[in-house]
Amino acid sequence: MSAWDMLVAEAPRFYSWWNLQFLMQAVLNTLLASVAGCAAGYALGFLLAALRLRPLMPVGVVRAACILWVETFRRIPFLVLLLLVFFVSQFARLEAPLWAVAVTAVALRMSALAAENIRAGLESVRPTQWEAALTMNIPPWQVLGRVVLPQAWRVILPPSIVHVLSMVKETSLVSQIGFIEITFAAKMLTQRGFSALITYGTALVLYFLVSWALASLGRWVERRLTRRSKAPSPASPPAASALPAP
Repeated sequence: MSAWDMLVAEAPRFYSWWNLQFLMQAVLNTLLASVAGCAAGYALGFLLAALRLRPLMPVGVVRAACILWVETFRRIPFLVLLLLVFFVSQFARLEAPLWAVAVTAVALRMSALAAENIRAGLESVRPTQWEAALTMNIPPWQVLGRVVLPQAWRVILPPSIVHVLSMVKETSLVSQIGFIEITFAAKMLTQRGFSALITYGTALVLYFLVSWALASLGRWVERRLTRRSKAPSPASPPAASALPAP
């Protein structure tokens, strides 16, 4: 019997209701670890990037601490960071659930990547934009939100999509702590007697679908932001005509 015939014969037993439900739960866990971790990481990364800008943070010690954070977590392999978070939580007796450990590790990793990405986007805006806004006595954080950030989105967003997709694939490493995501689910089904070709082939398809959906969403957001930034400002309403004299 060929390998194809074996897969066809095994498929009805593999794609049972229980197995599909188990795989869908693993997909939801993968999305939880990657999307929630990336969202928290980008929020922290935005703060780190903003605090590295001299107009927003004149204190050099704070800027140096932000740089140290970014350079440290950028250079630690994700698996080492994951195990470090796991064993620190065990040592501190926090009794954190595995999903919280996974989200924390992804957030720490993404905070460093996002901080560098956002910093590059913010610094792509000409310094004269800052100077012109500050001379008008606009608070620095309002300058960031209203002047600089709308111009920096087109630089920040494309690599951000790449970072999120890379973290979706790197979440396969959280199976090392027993968190049931797509790779761990495929491993468990293989141990139940199913062919590794059908289990890991299904995992491959699921990773592709998750990555494709997130990439499509990112491209849609990018088109919306680009279209909005290029849209001409609405013309001022015409002045009301004078009423005829009575």
